[in-house]
Amino acid sequence: MKDMLKDKVALVTGASRGIGKAIALALAENGAAVAVNYSSSEASAVEVAELIRKNDGKAEIFKARVNVEPEVEEMFSGVEKSLGPVDILVNNAGITKDNLLMRMKTEEWDSVIDVNLKGAFLCTRRAVKSMMKNRYGKIINISSVVGFAGNAGQFNYSAAKAGIIGMTKSAALECASRGIRVNAVAPGFIETDMTASLSDDVKAAYMEKIPLKSLGSPEDIANAAVYLASPLSDYMTGQTLHLNGGMYL
Repeated sequence: MKDMLKDKVALVTGASRGIGKAIALALAENGAAVAVNYSSSEASAVEVAELIRKNDGKAEIFKARVNVEPEVEEMFSGVEKSLGPVDILVNNAGITKDNLLMRMKTEEWDSVIDVNLKGAFLCTRRAVKSMMKNRYGKIINISSVVGFAGNAGQFNYSAAKAGIIGMTKSAALECASRGIRVNAVAPGFIETDMTASLSDDVKAAYMEKIPLKSLGSPEDIANAAVYLASPLSDYMTGQTLHLNGGMYL
């Protein structure tokens, strides 16, 4: 099964660290050529690409801010020239600017919506162009448990991640006739740089809400992404896989 993505080209946004990195490595391990997108951490993106190449995989890095349309266009053009048309798109890039609603600045709202939601829109719209010509494509959107359950202090992030679900369903309906499947993954609390900054008390409080009593790993999300990218999920579209240890049922 390690070659089930052979001859496929995957673009993973925000792939220099955390969940994006794990997804990029897992897709490459299963045979895909991977375009590693980053916006600022070039050294980390280079490291991801080198890890893929050391395991006899194929990877290139591409700098682009996913919420800036000309940069998205340049990135896709670069991927097409160096690796080929994008068969698999993983919309993973995202930021957080947490604050309580009454204290949230308009800039904190705008920037999170702009990157997390507009970025996924721009990349999806561009990817669909070539996917429709080829009558094949897999689009995987990374949402979050807070897009379903909400979370105090994450008014902007929760709204963006809920928006991702609506976008996933609409894109699935529009693109199904062209052989394009669009699905989402909604992680719970995952051990990444974002959660590493939380205090022990906050982590303990979250753990009380998780029936499995543990945080997830980036690899848990990567495994789901591989499934959605592979032929194993060909009869699935417009769906969301919830990986949260049981905290949202």
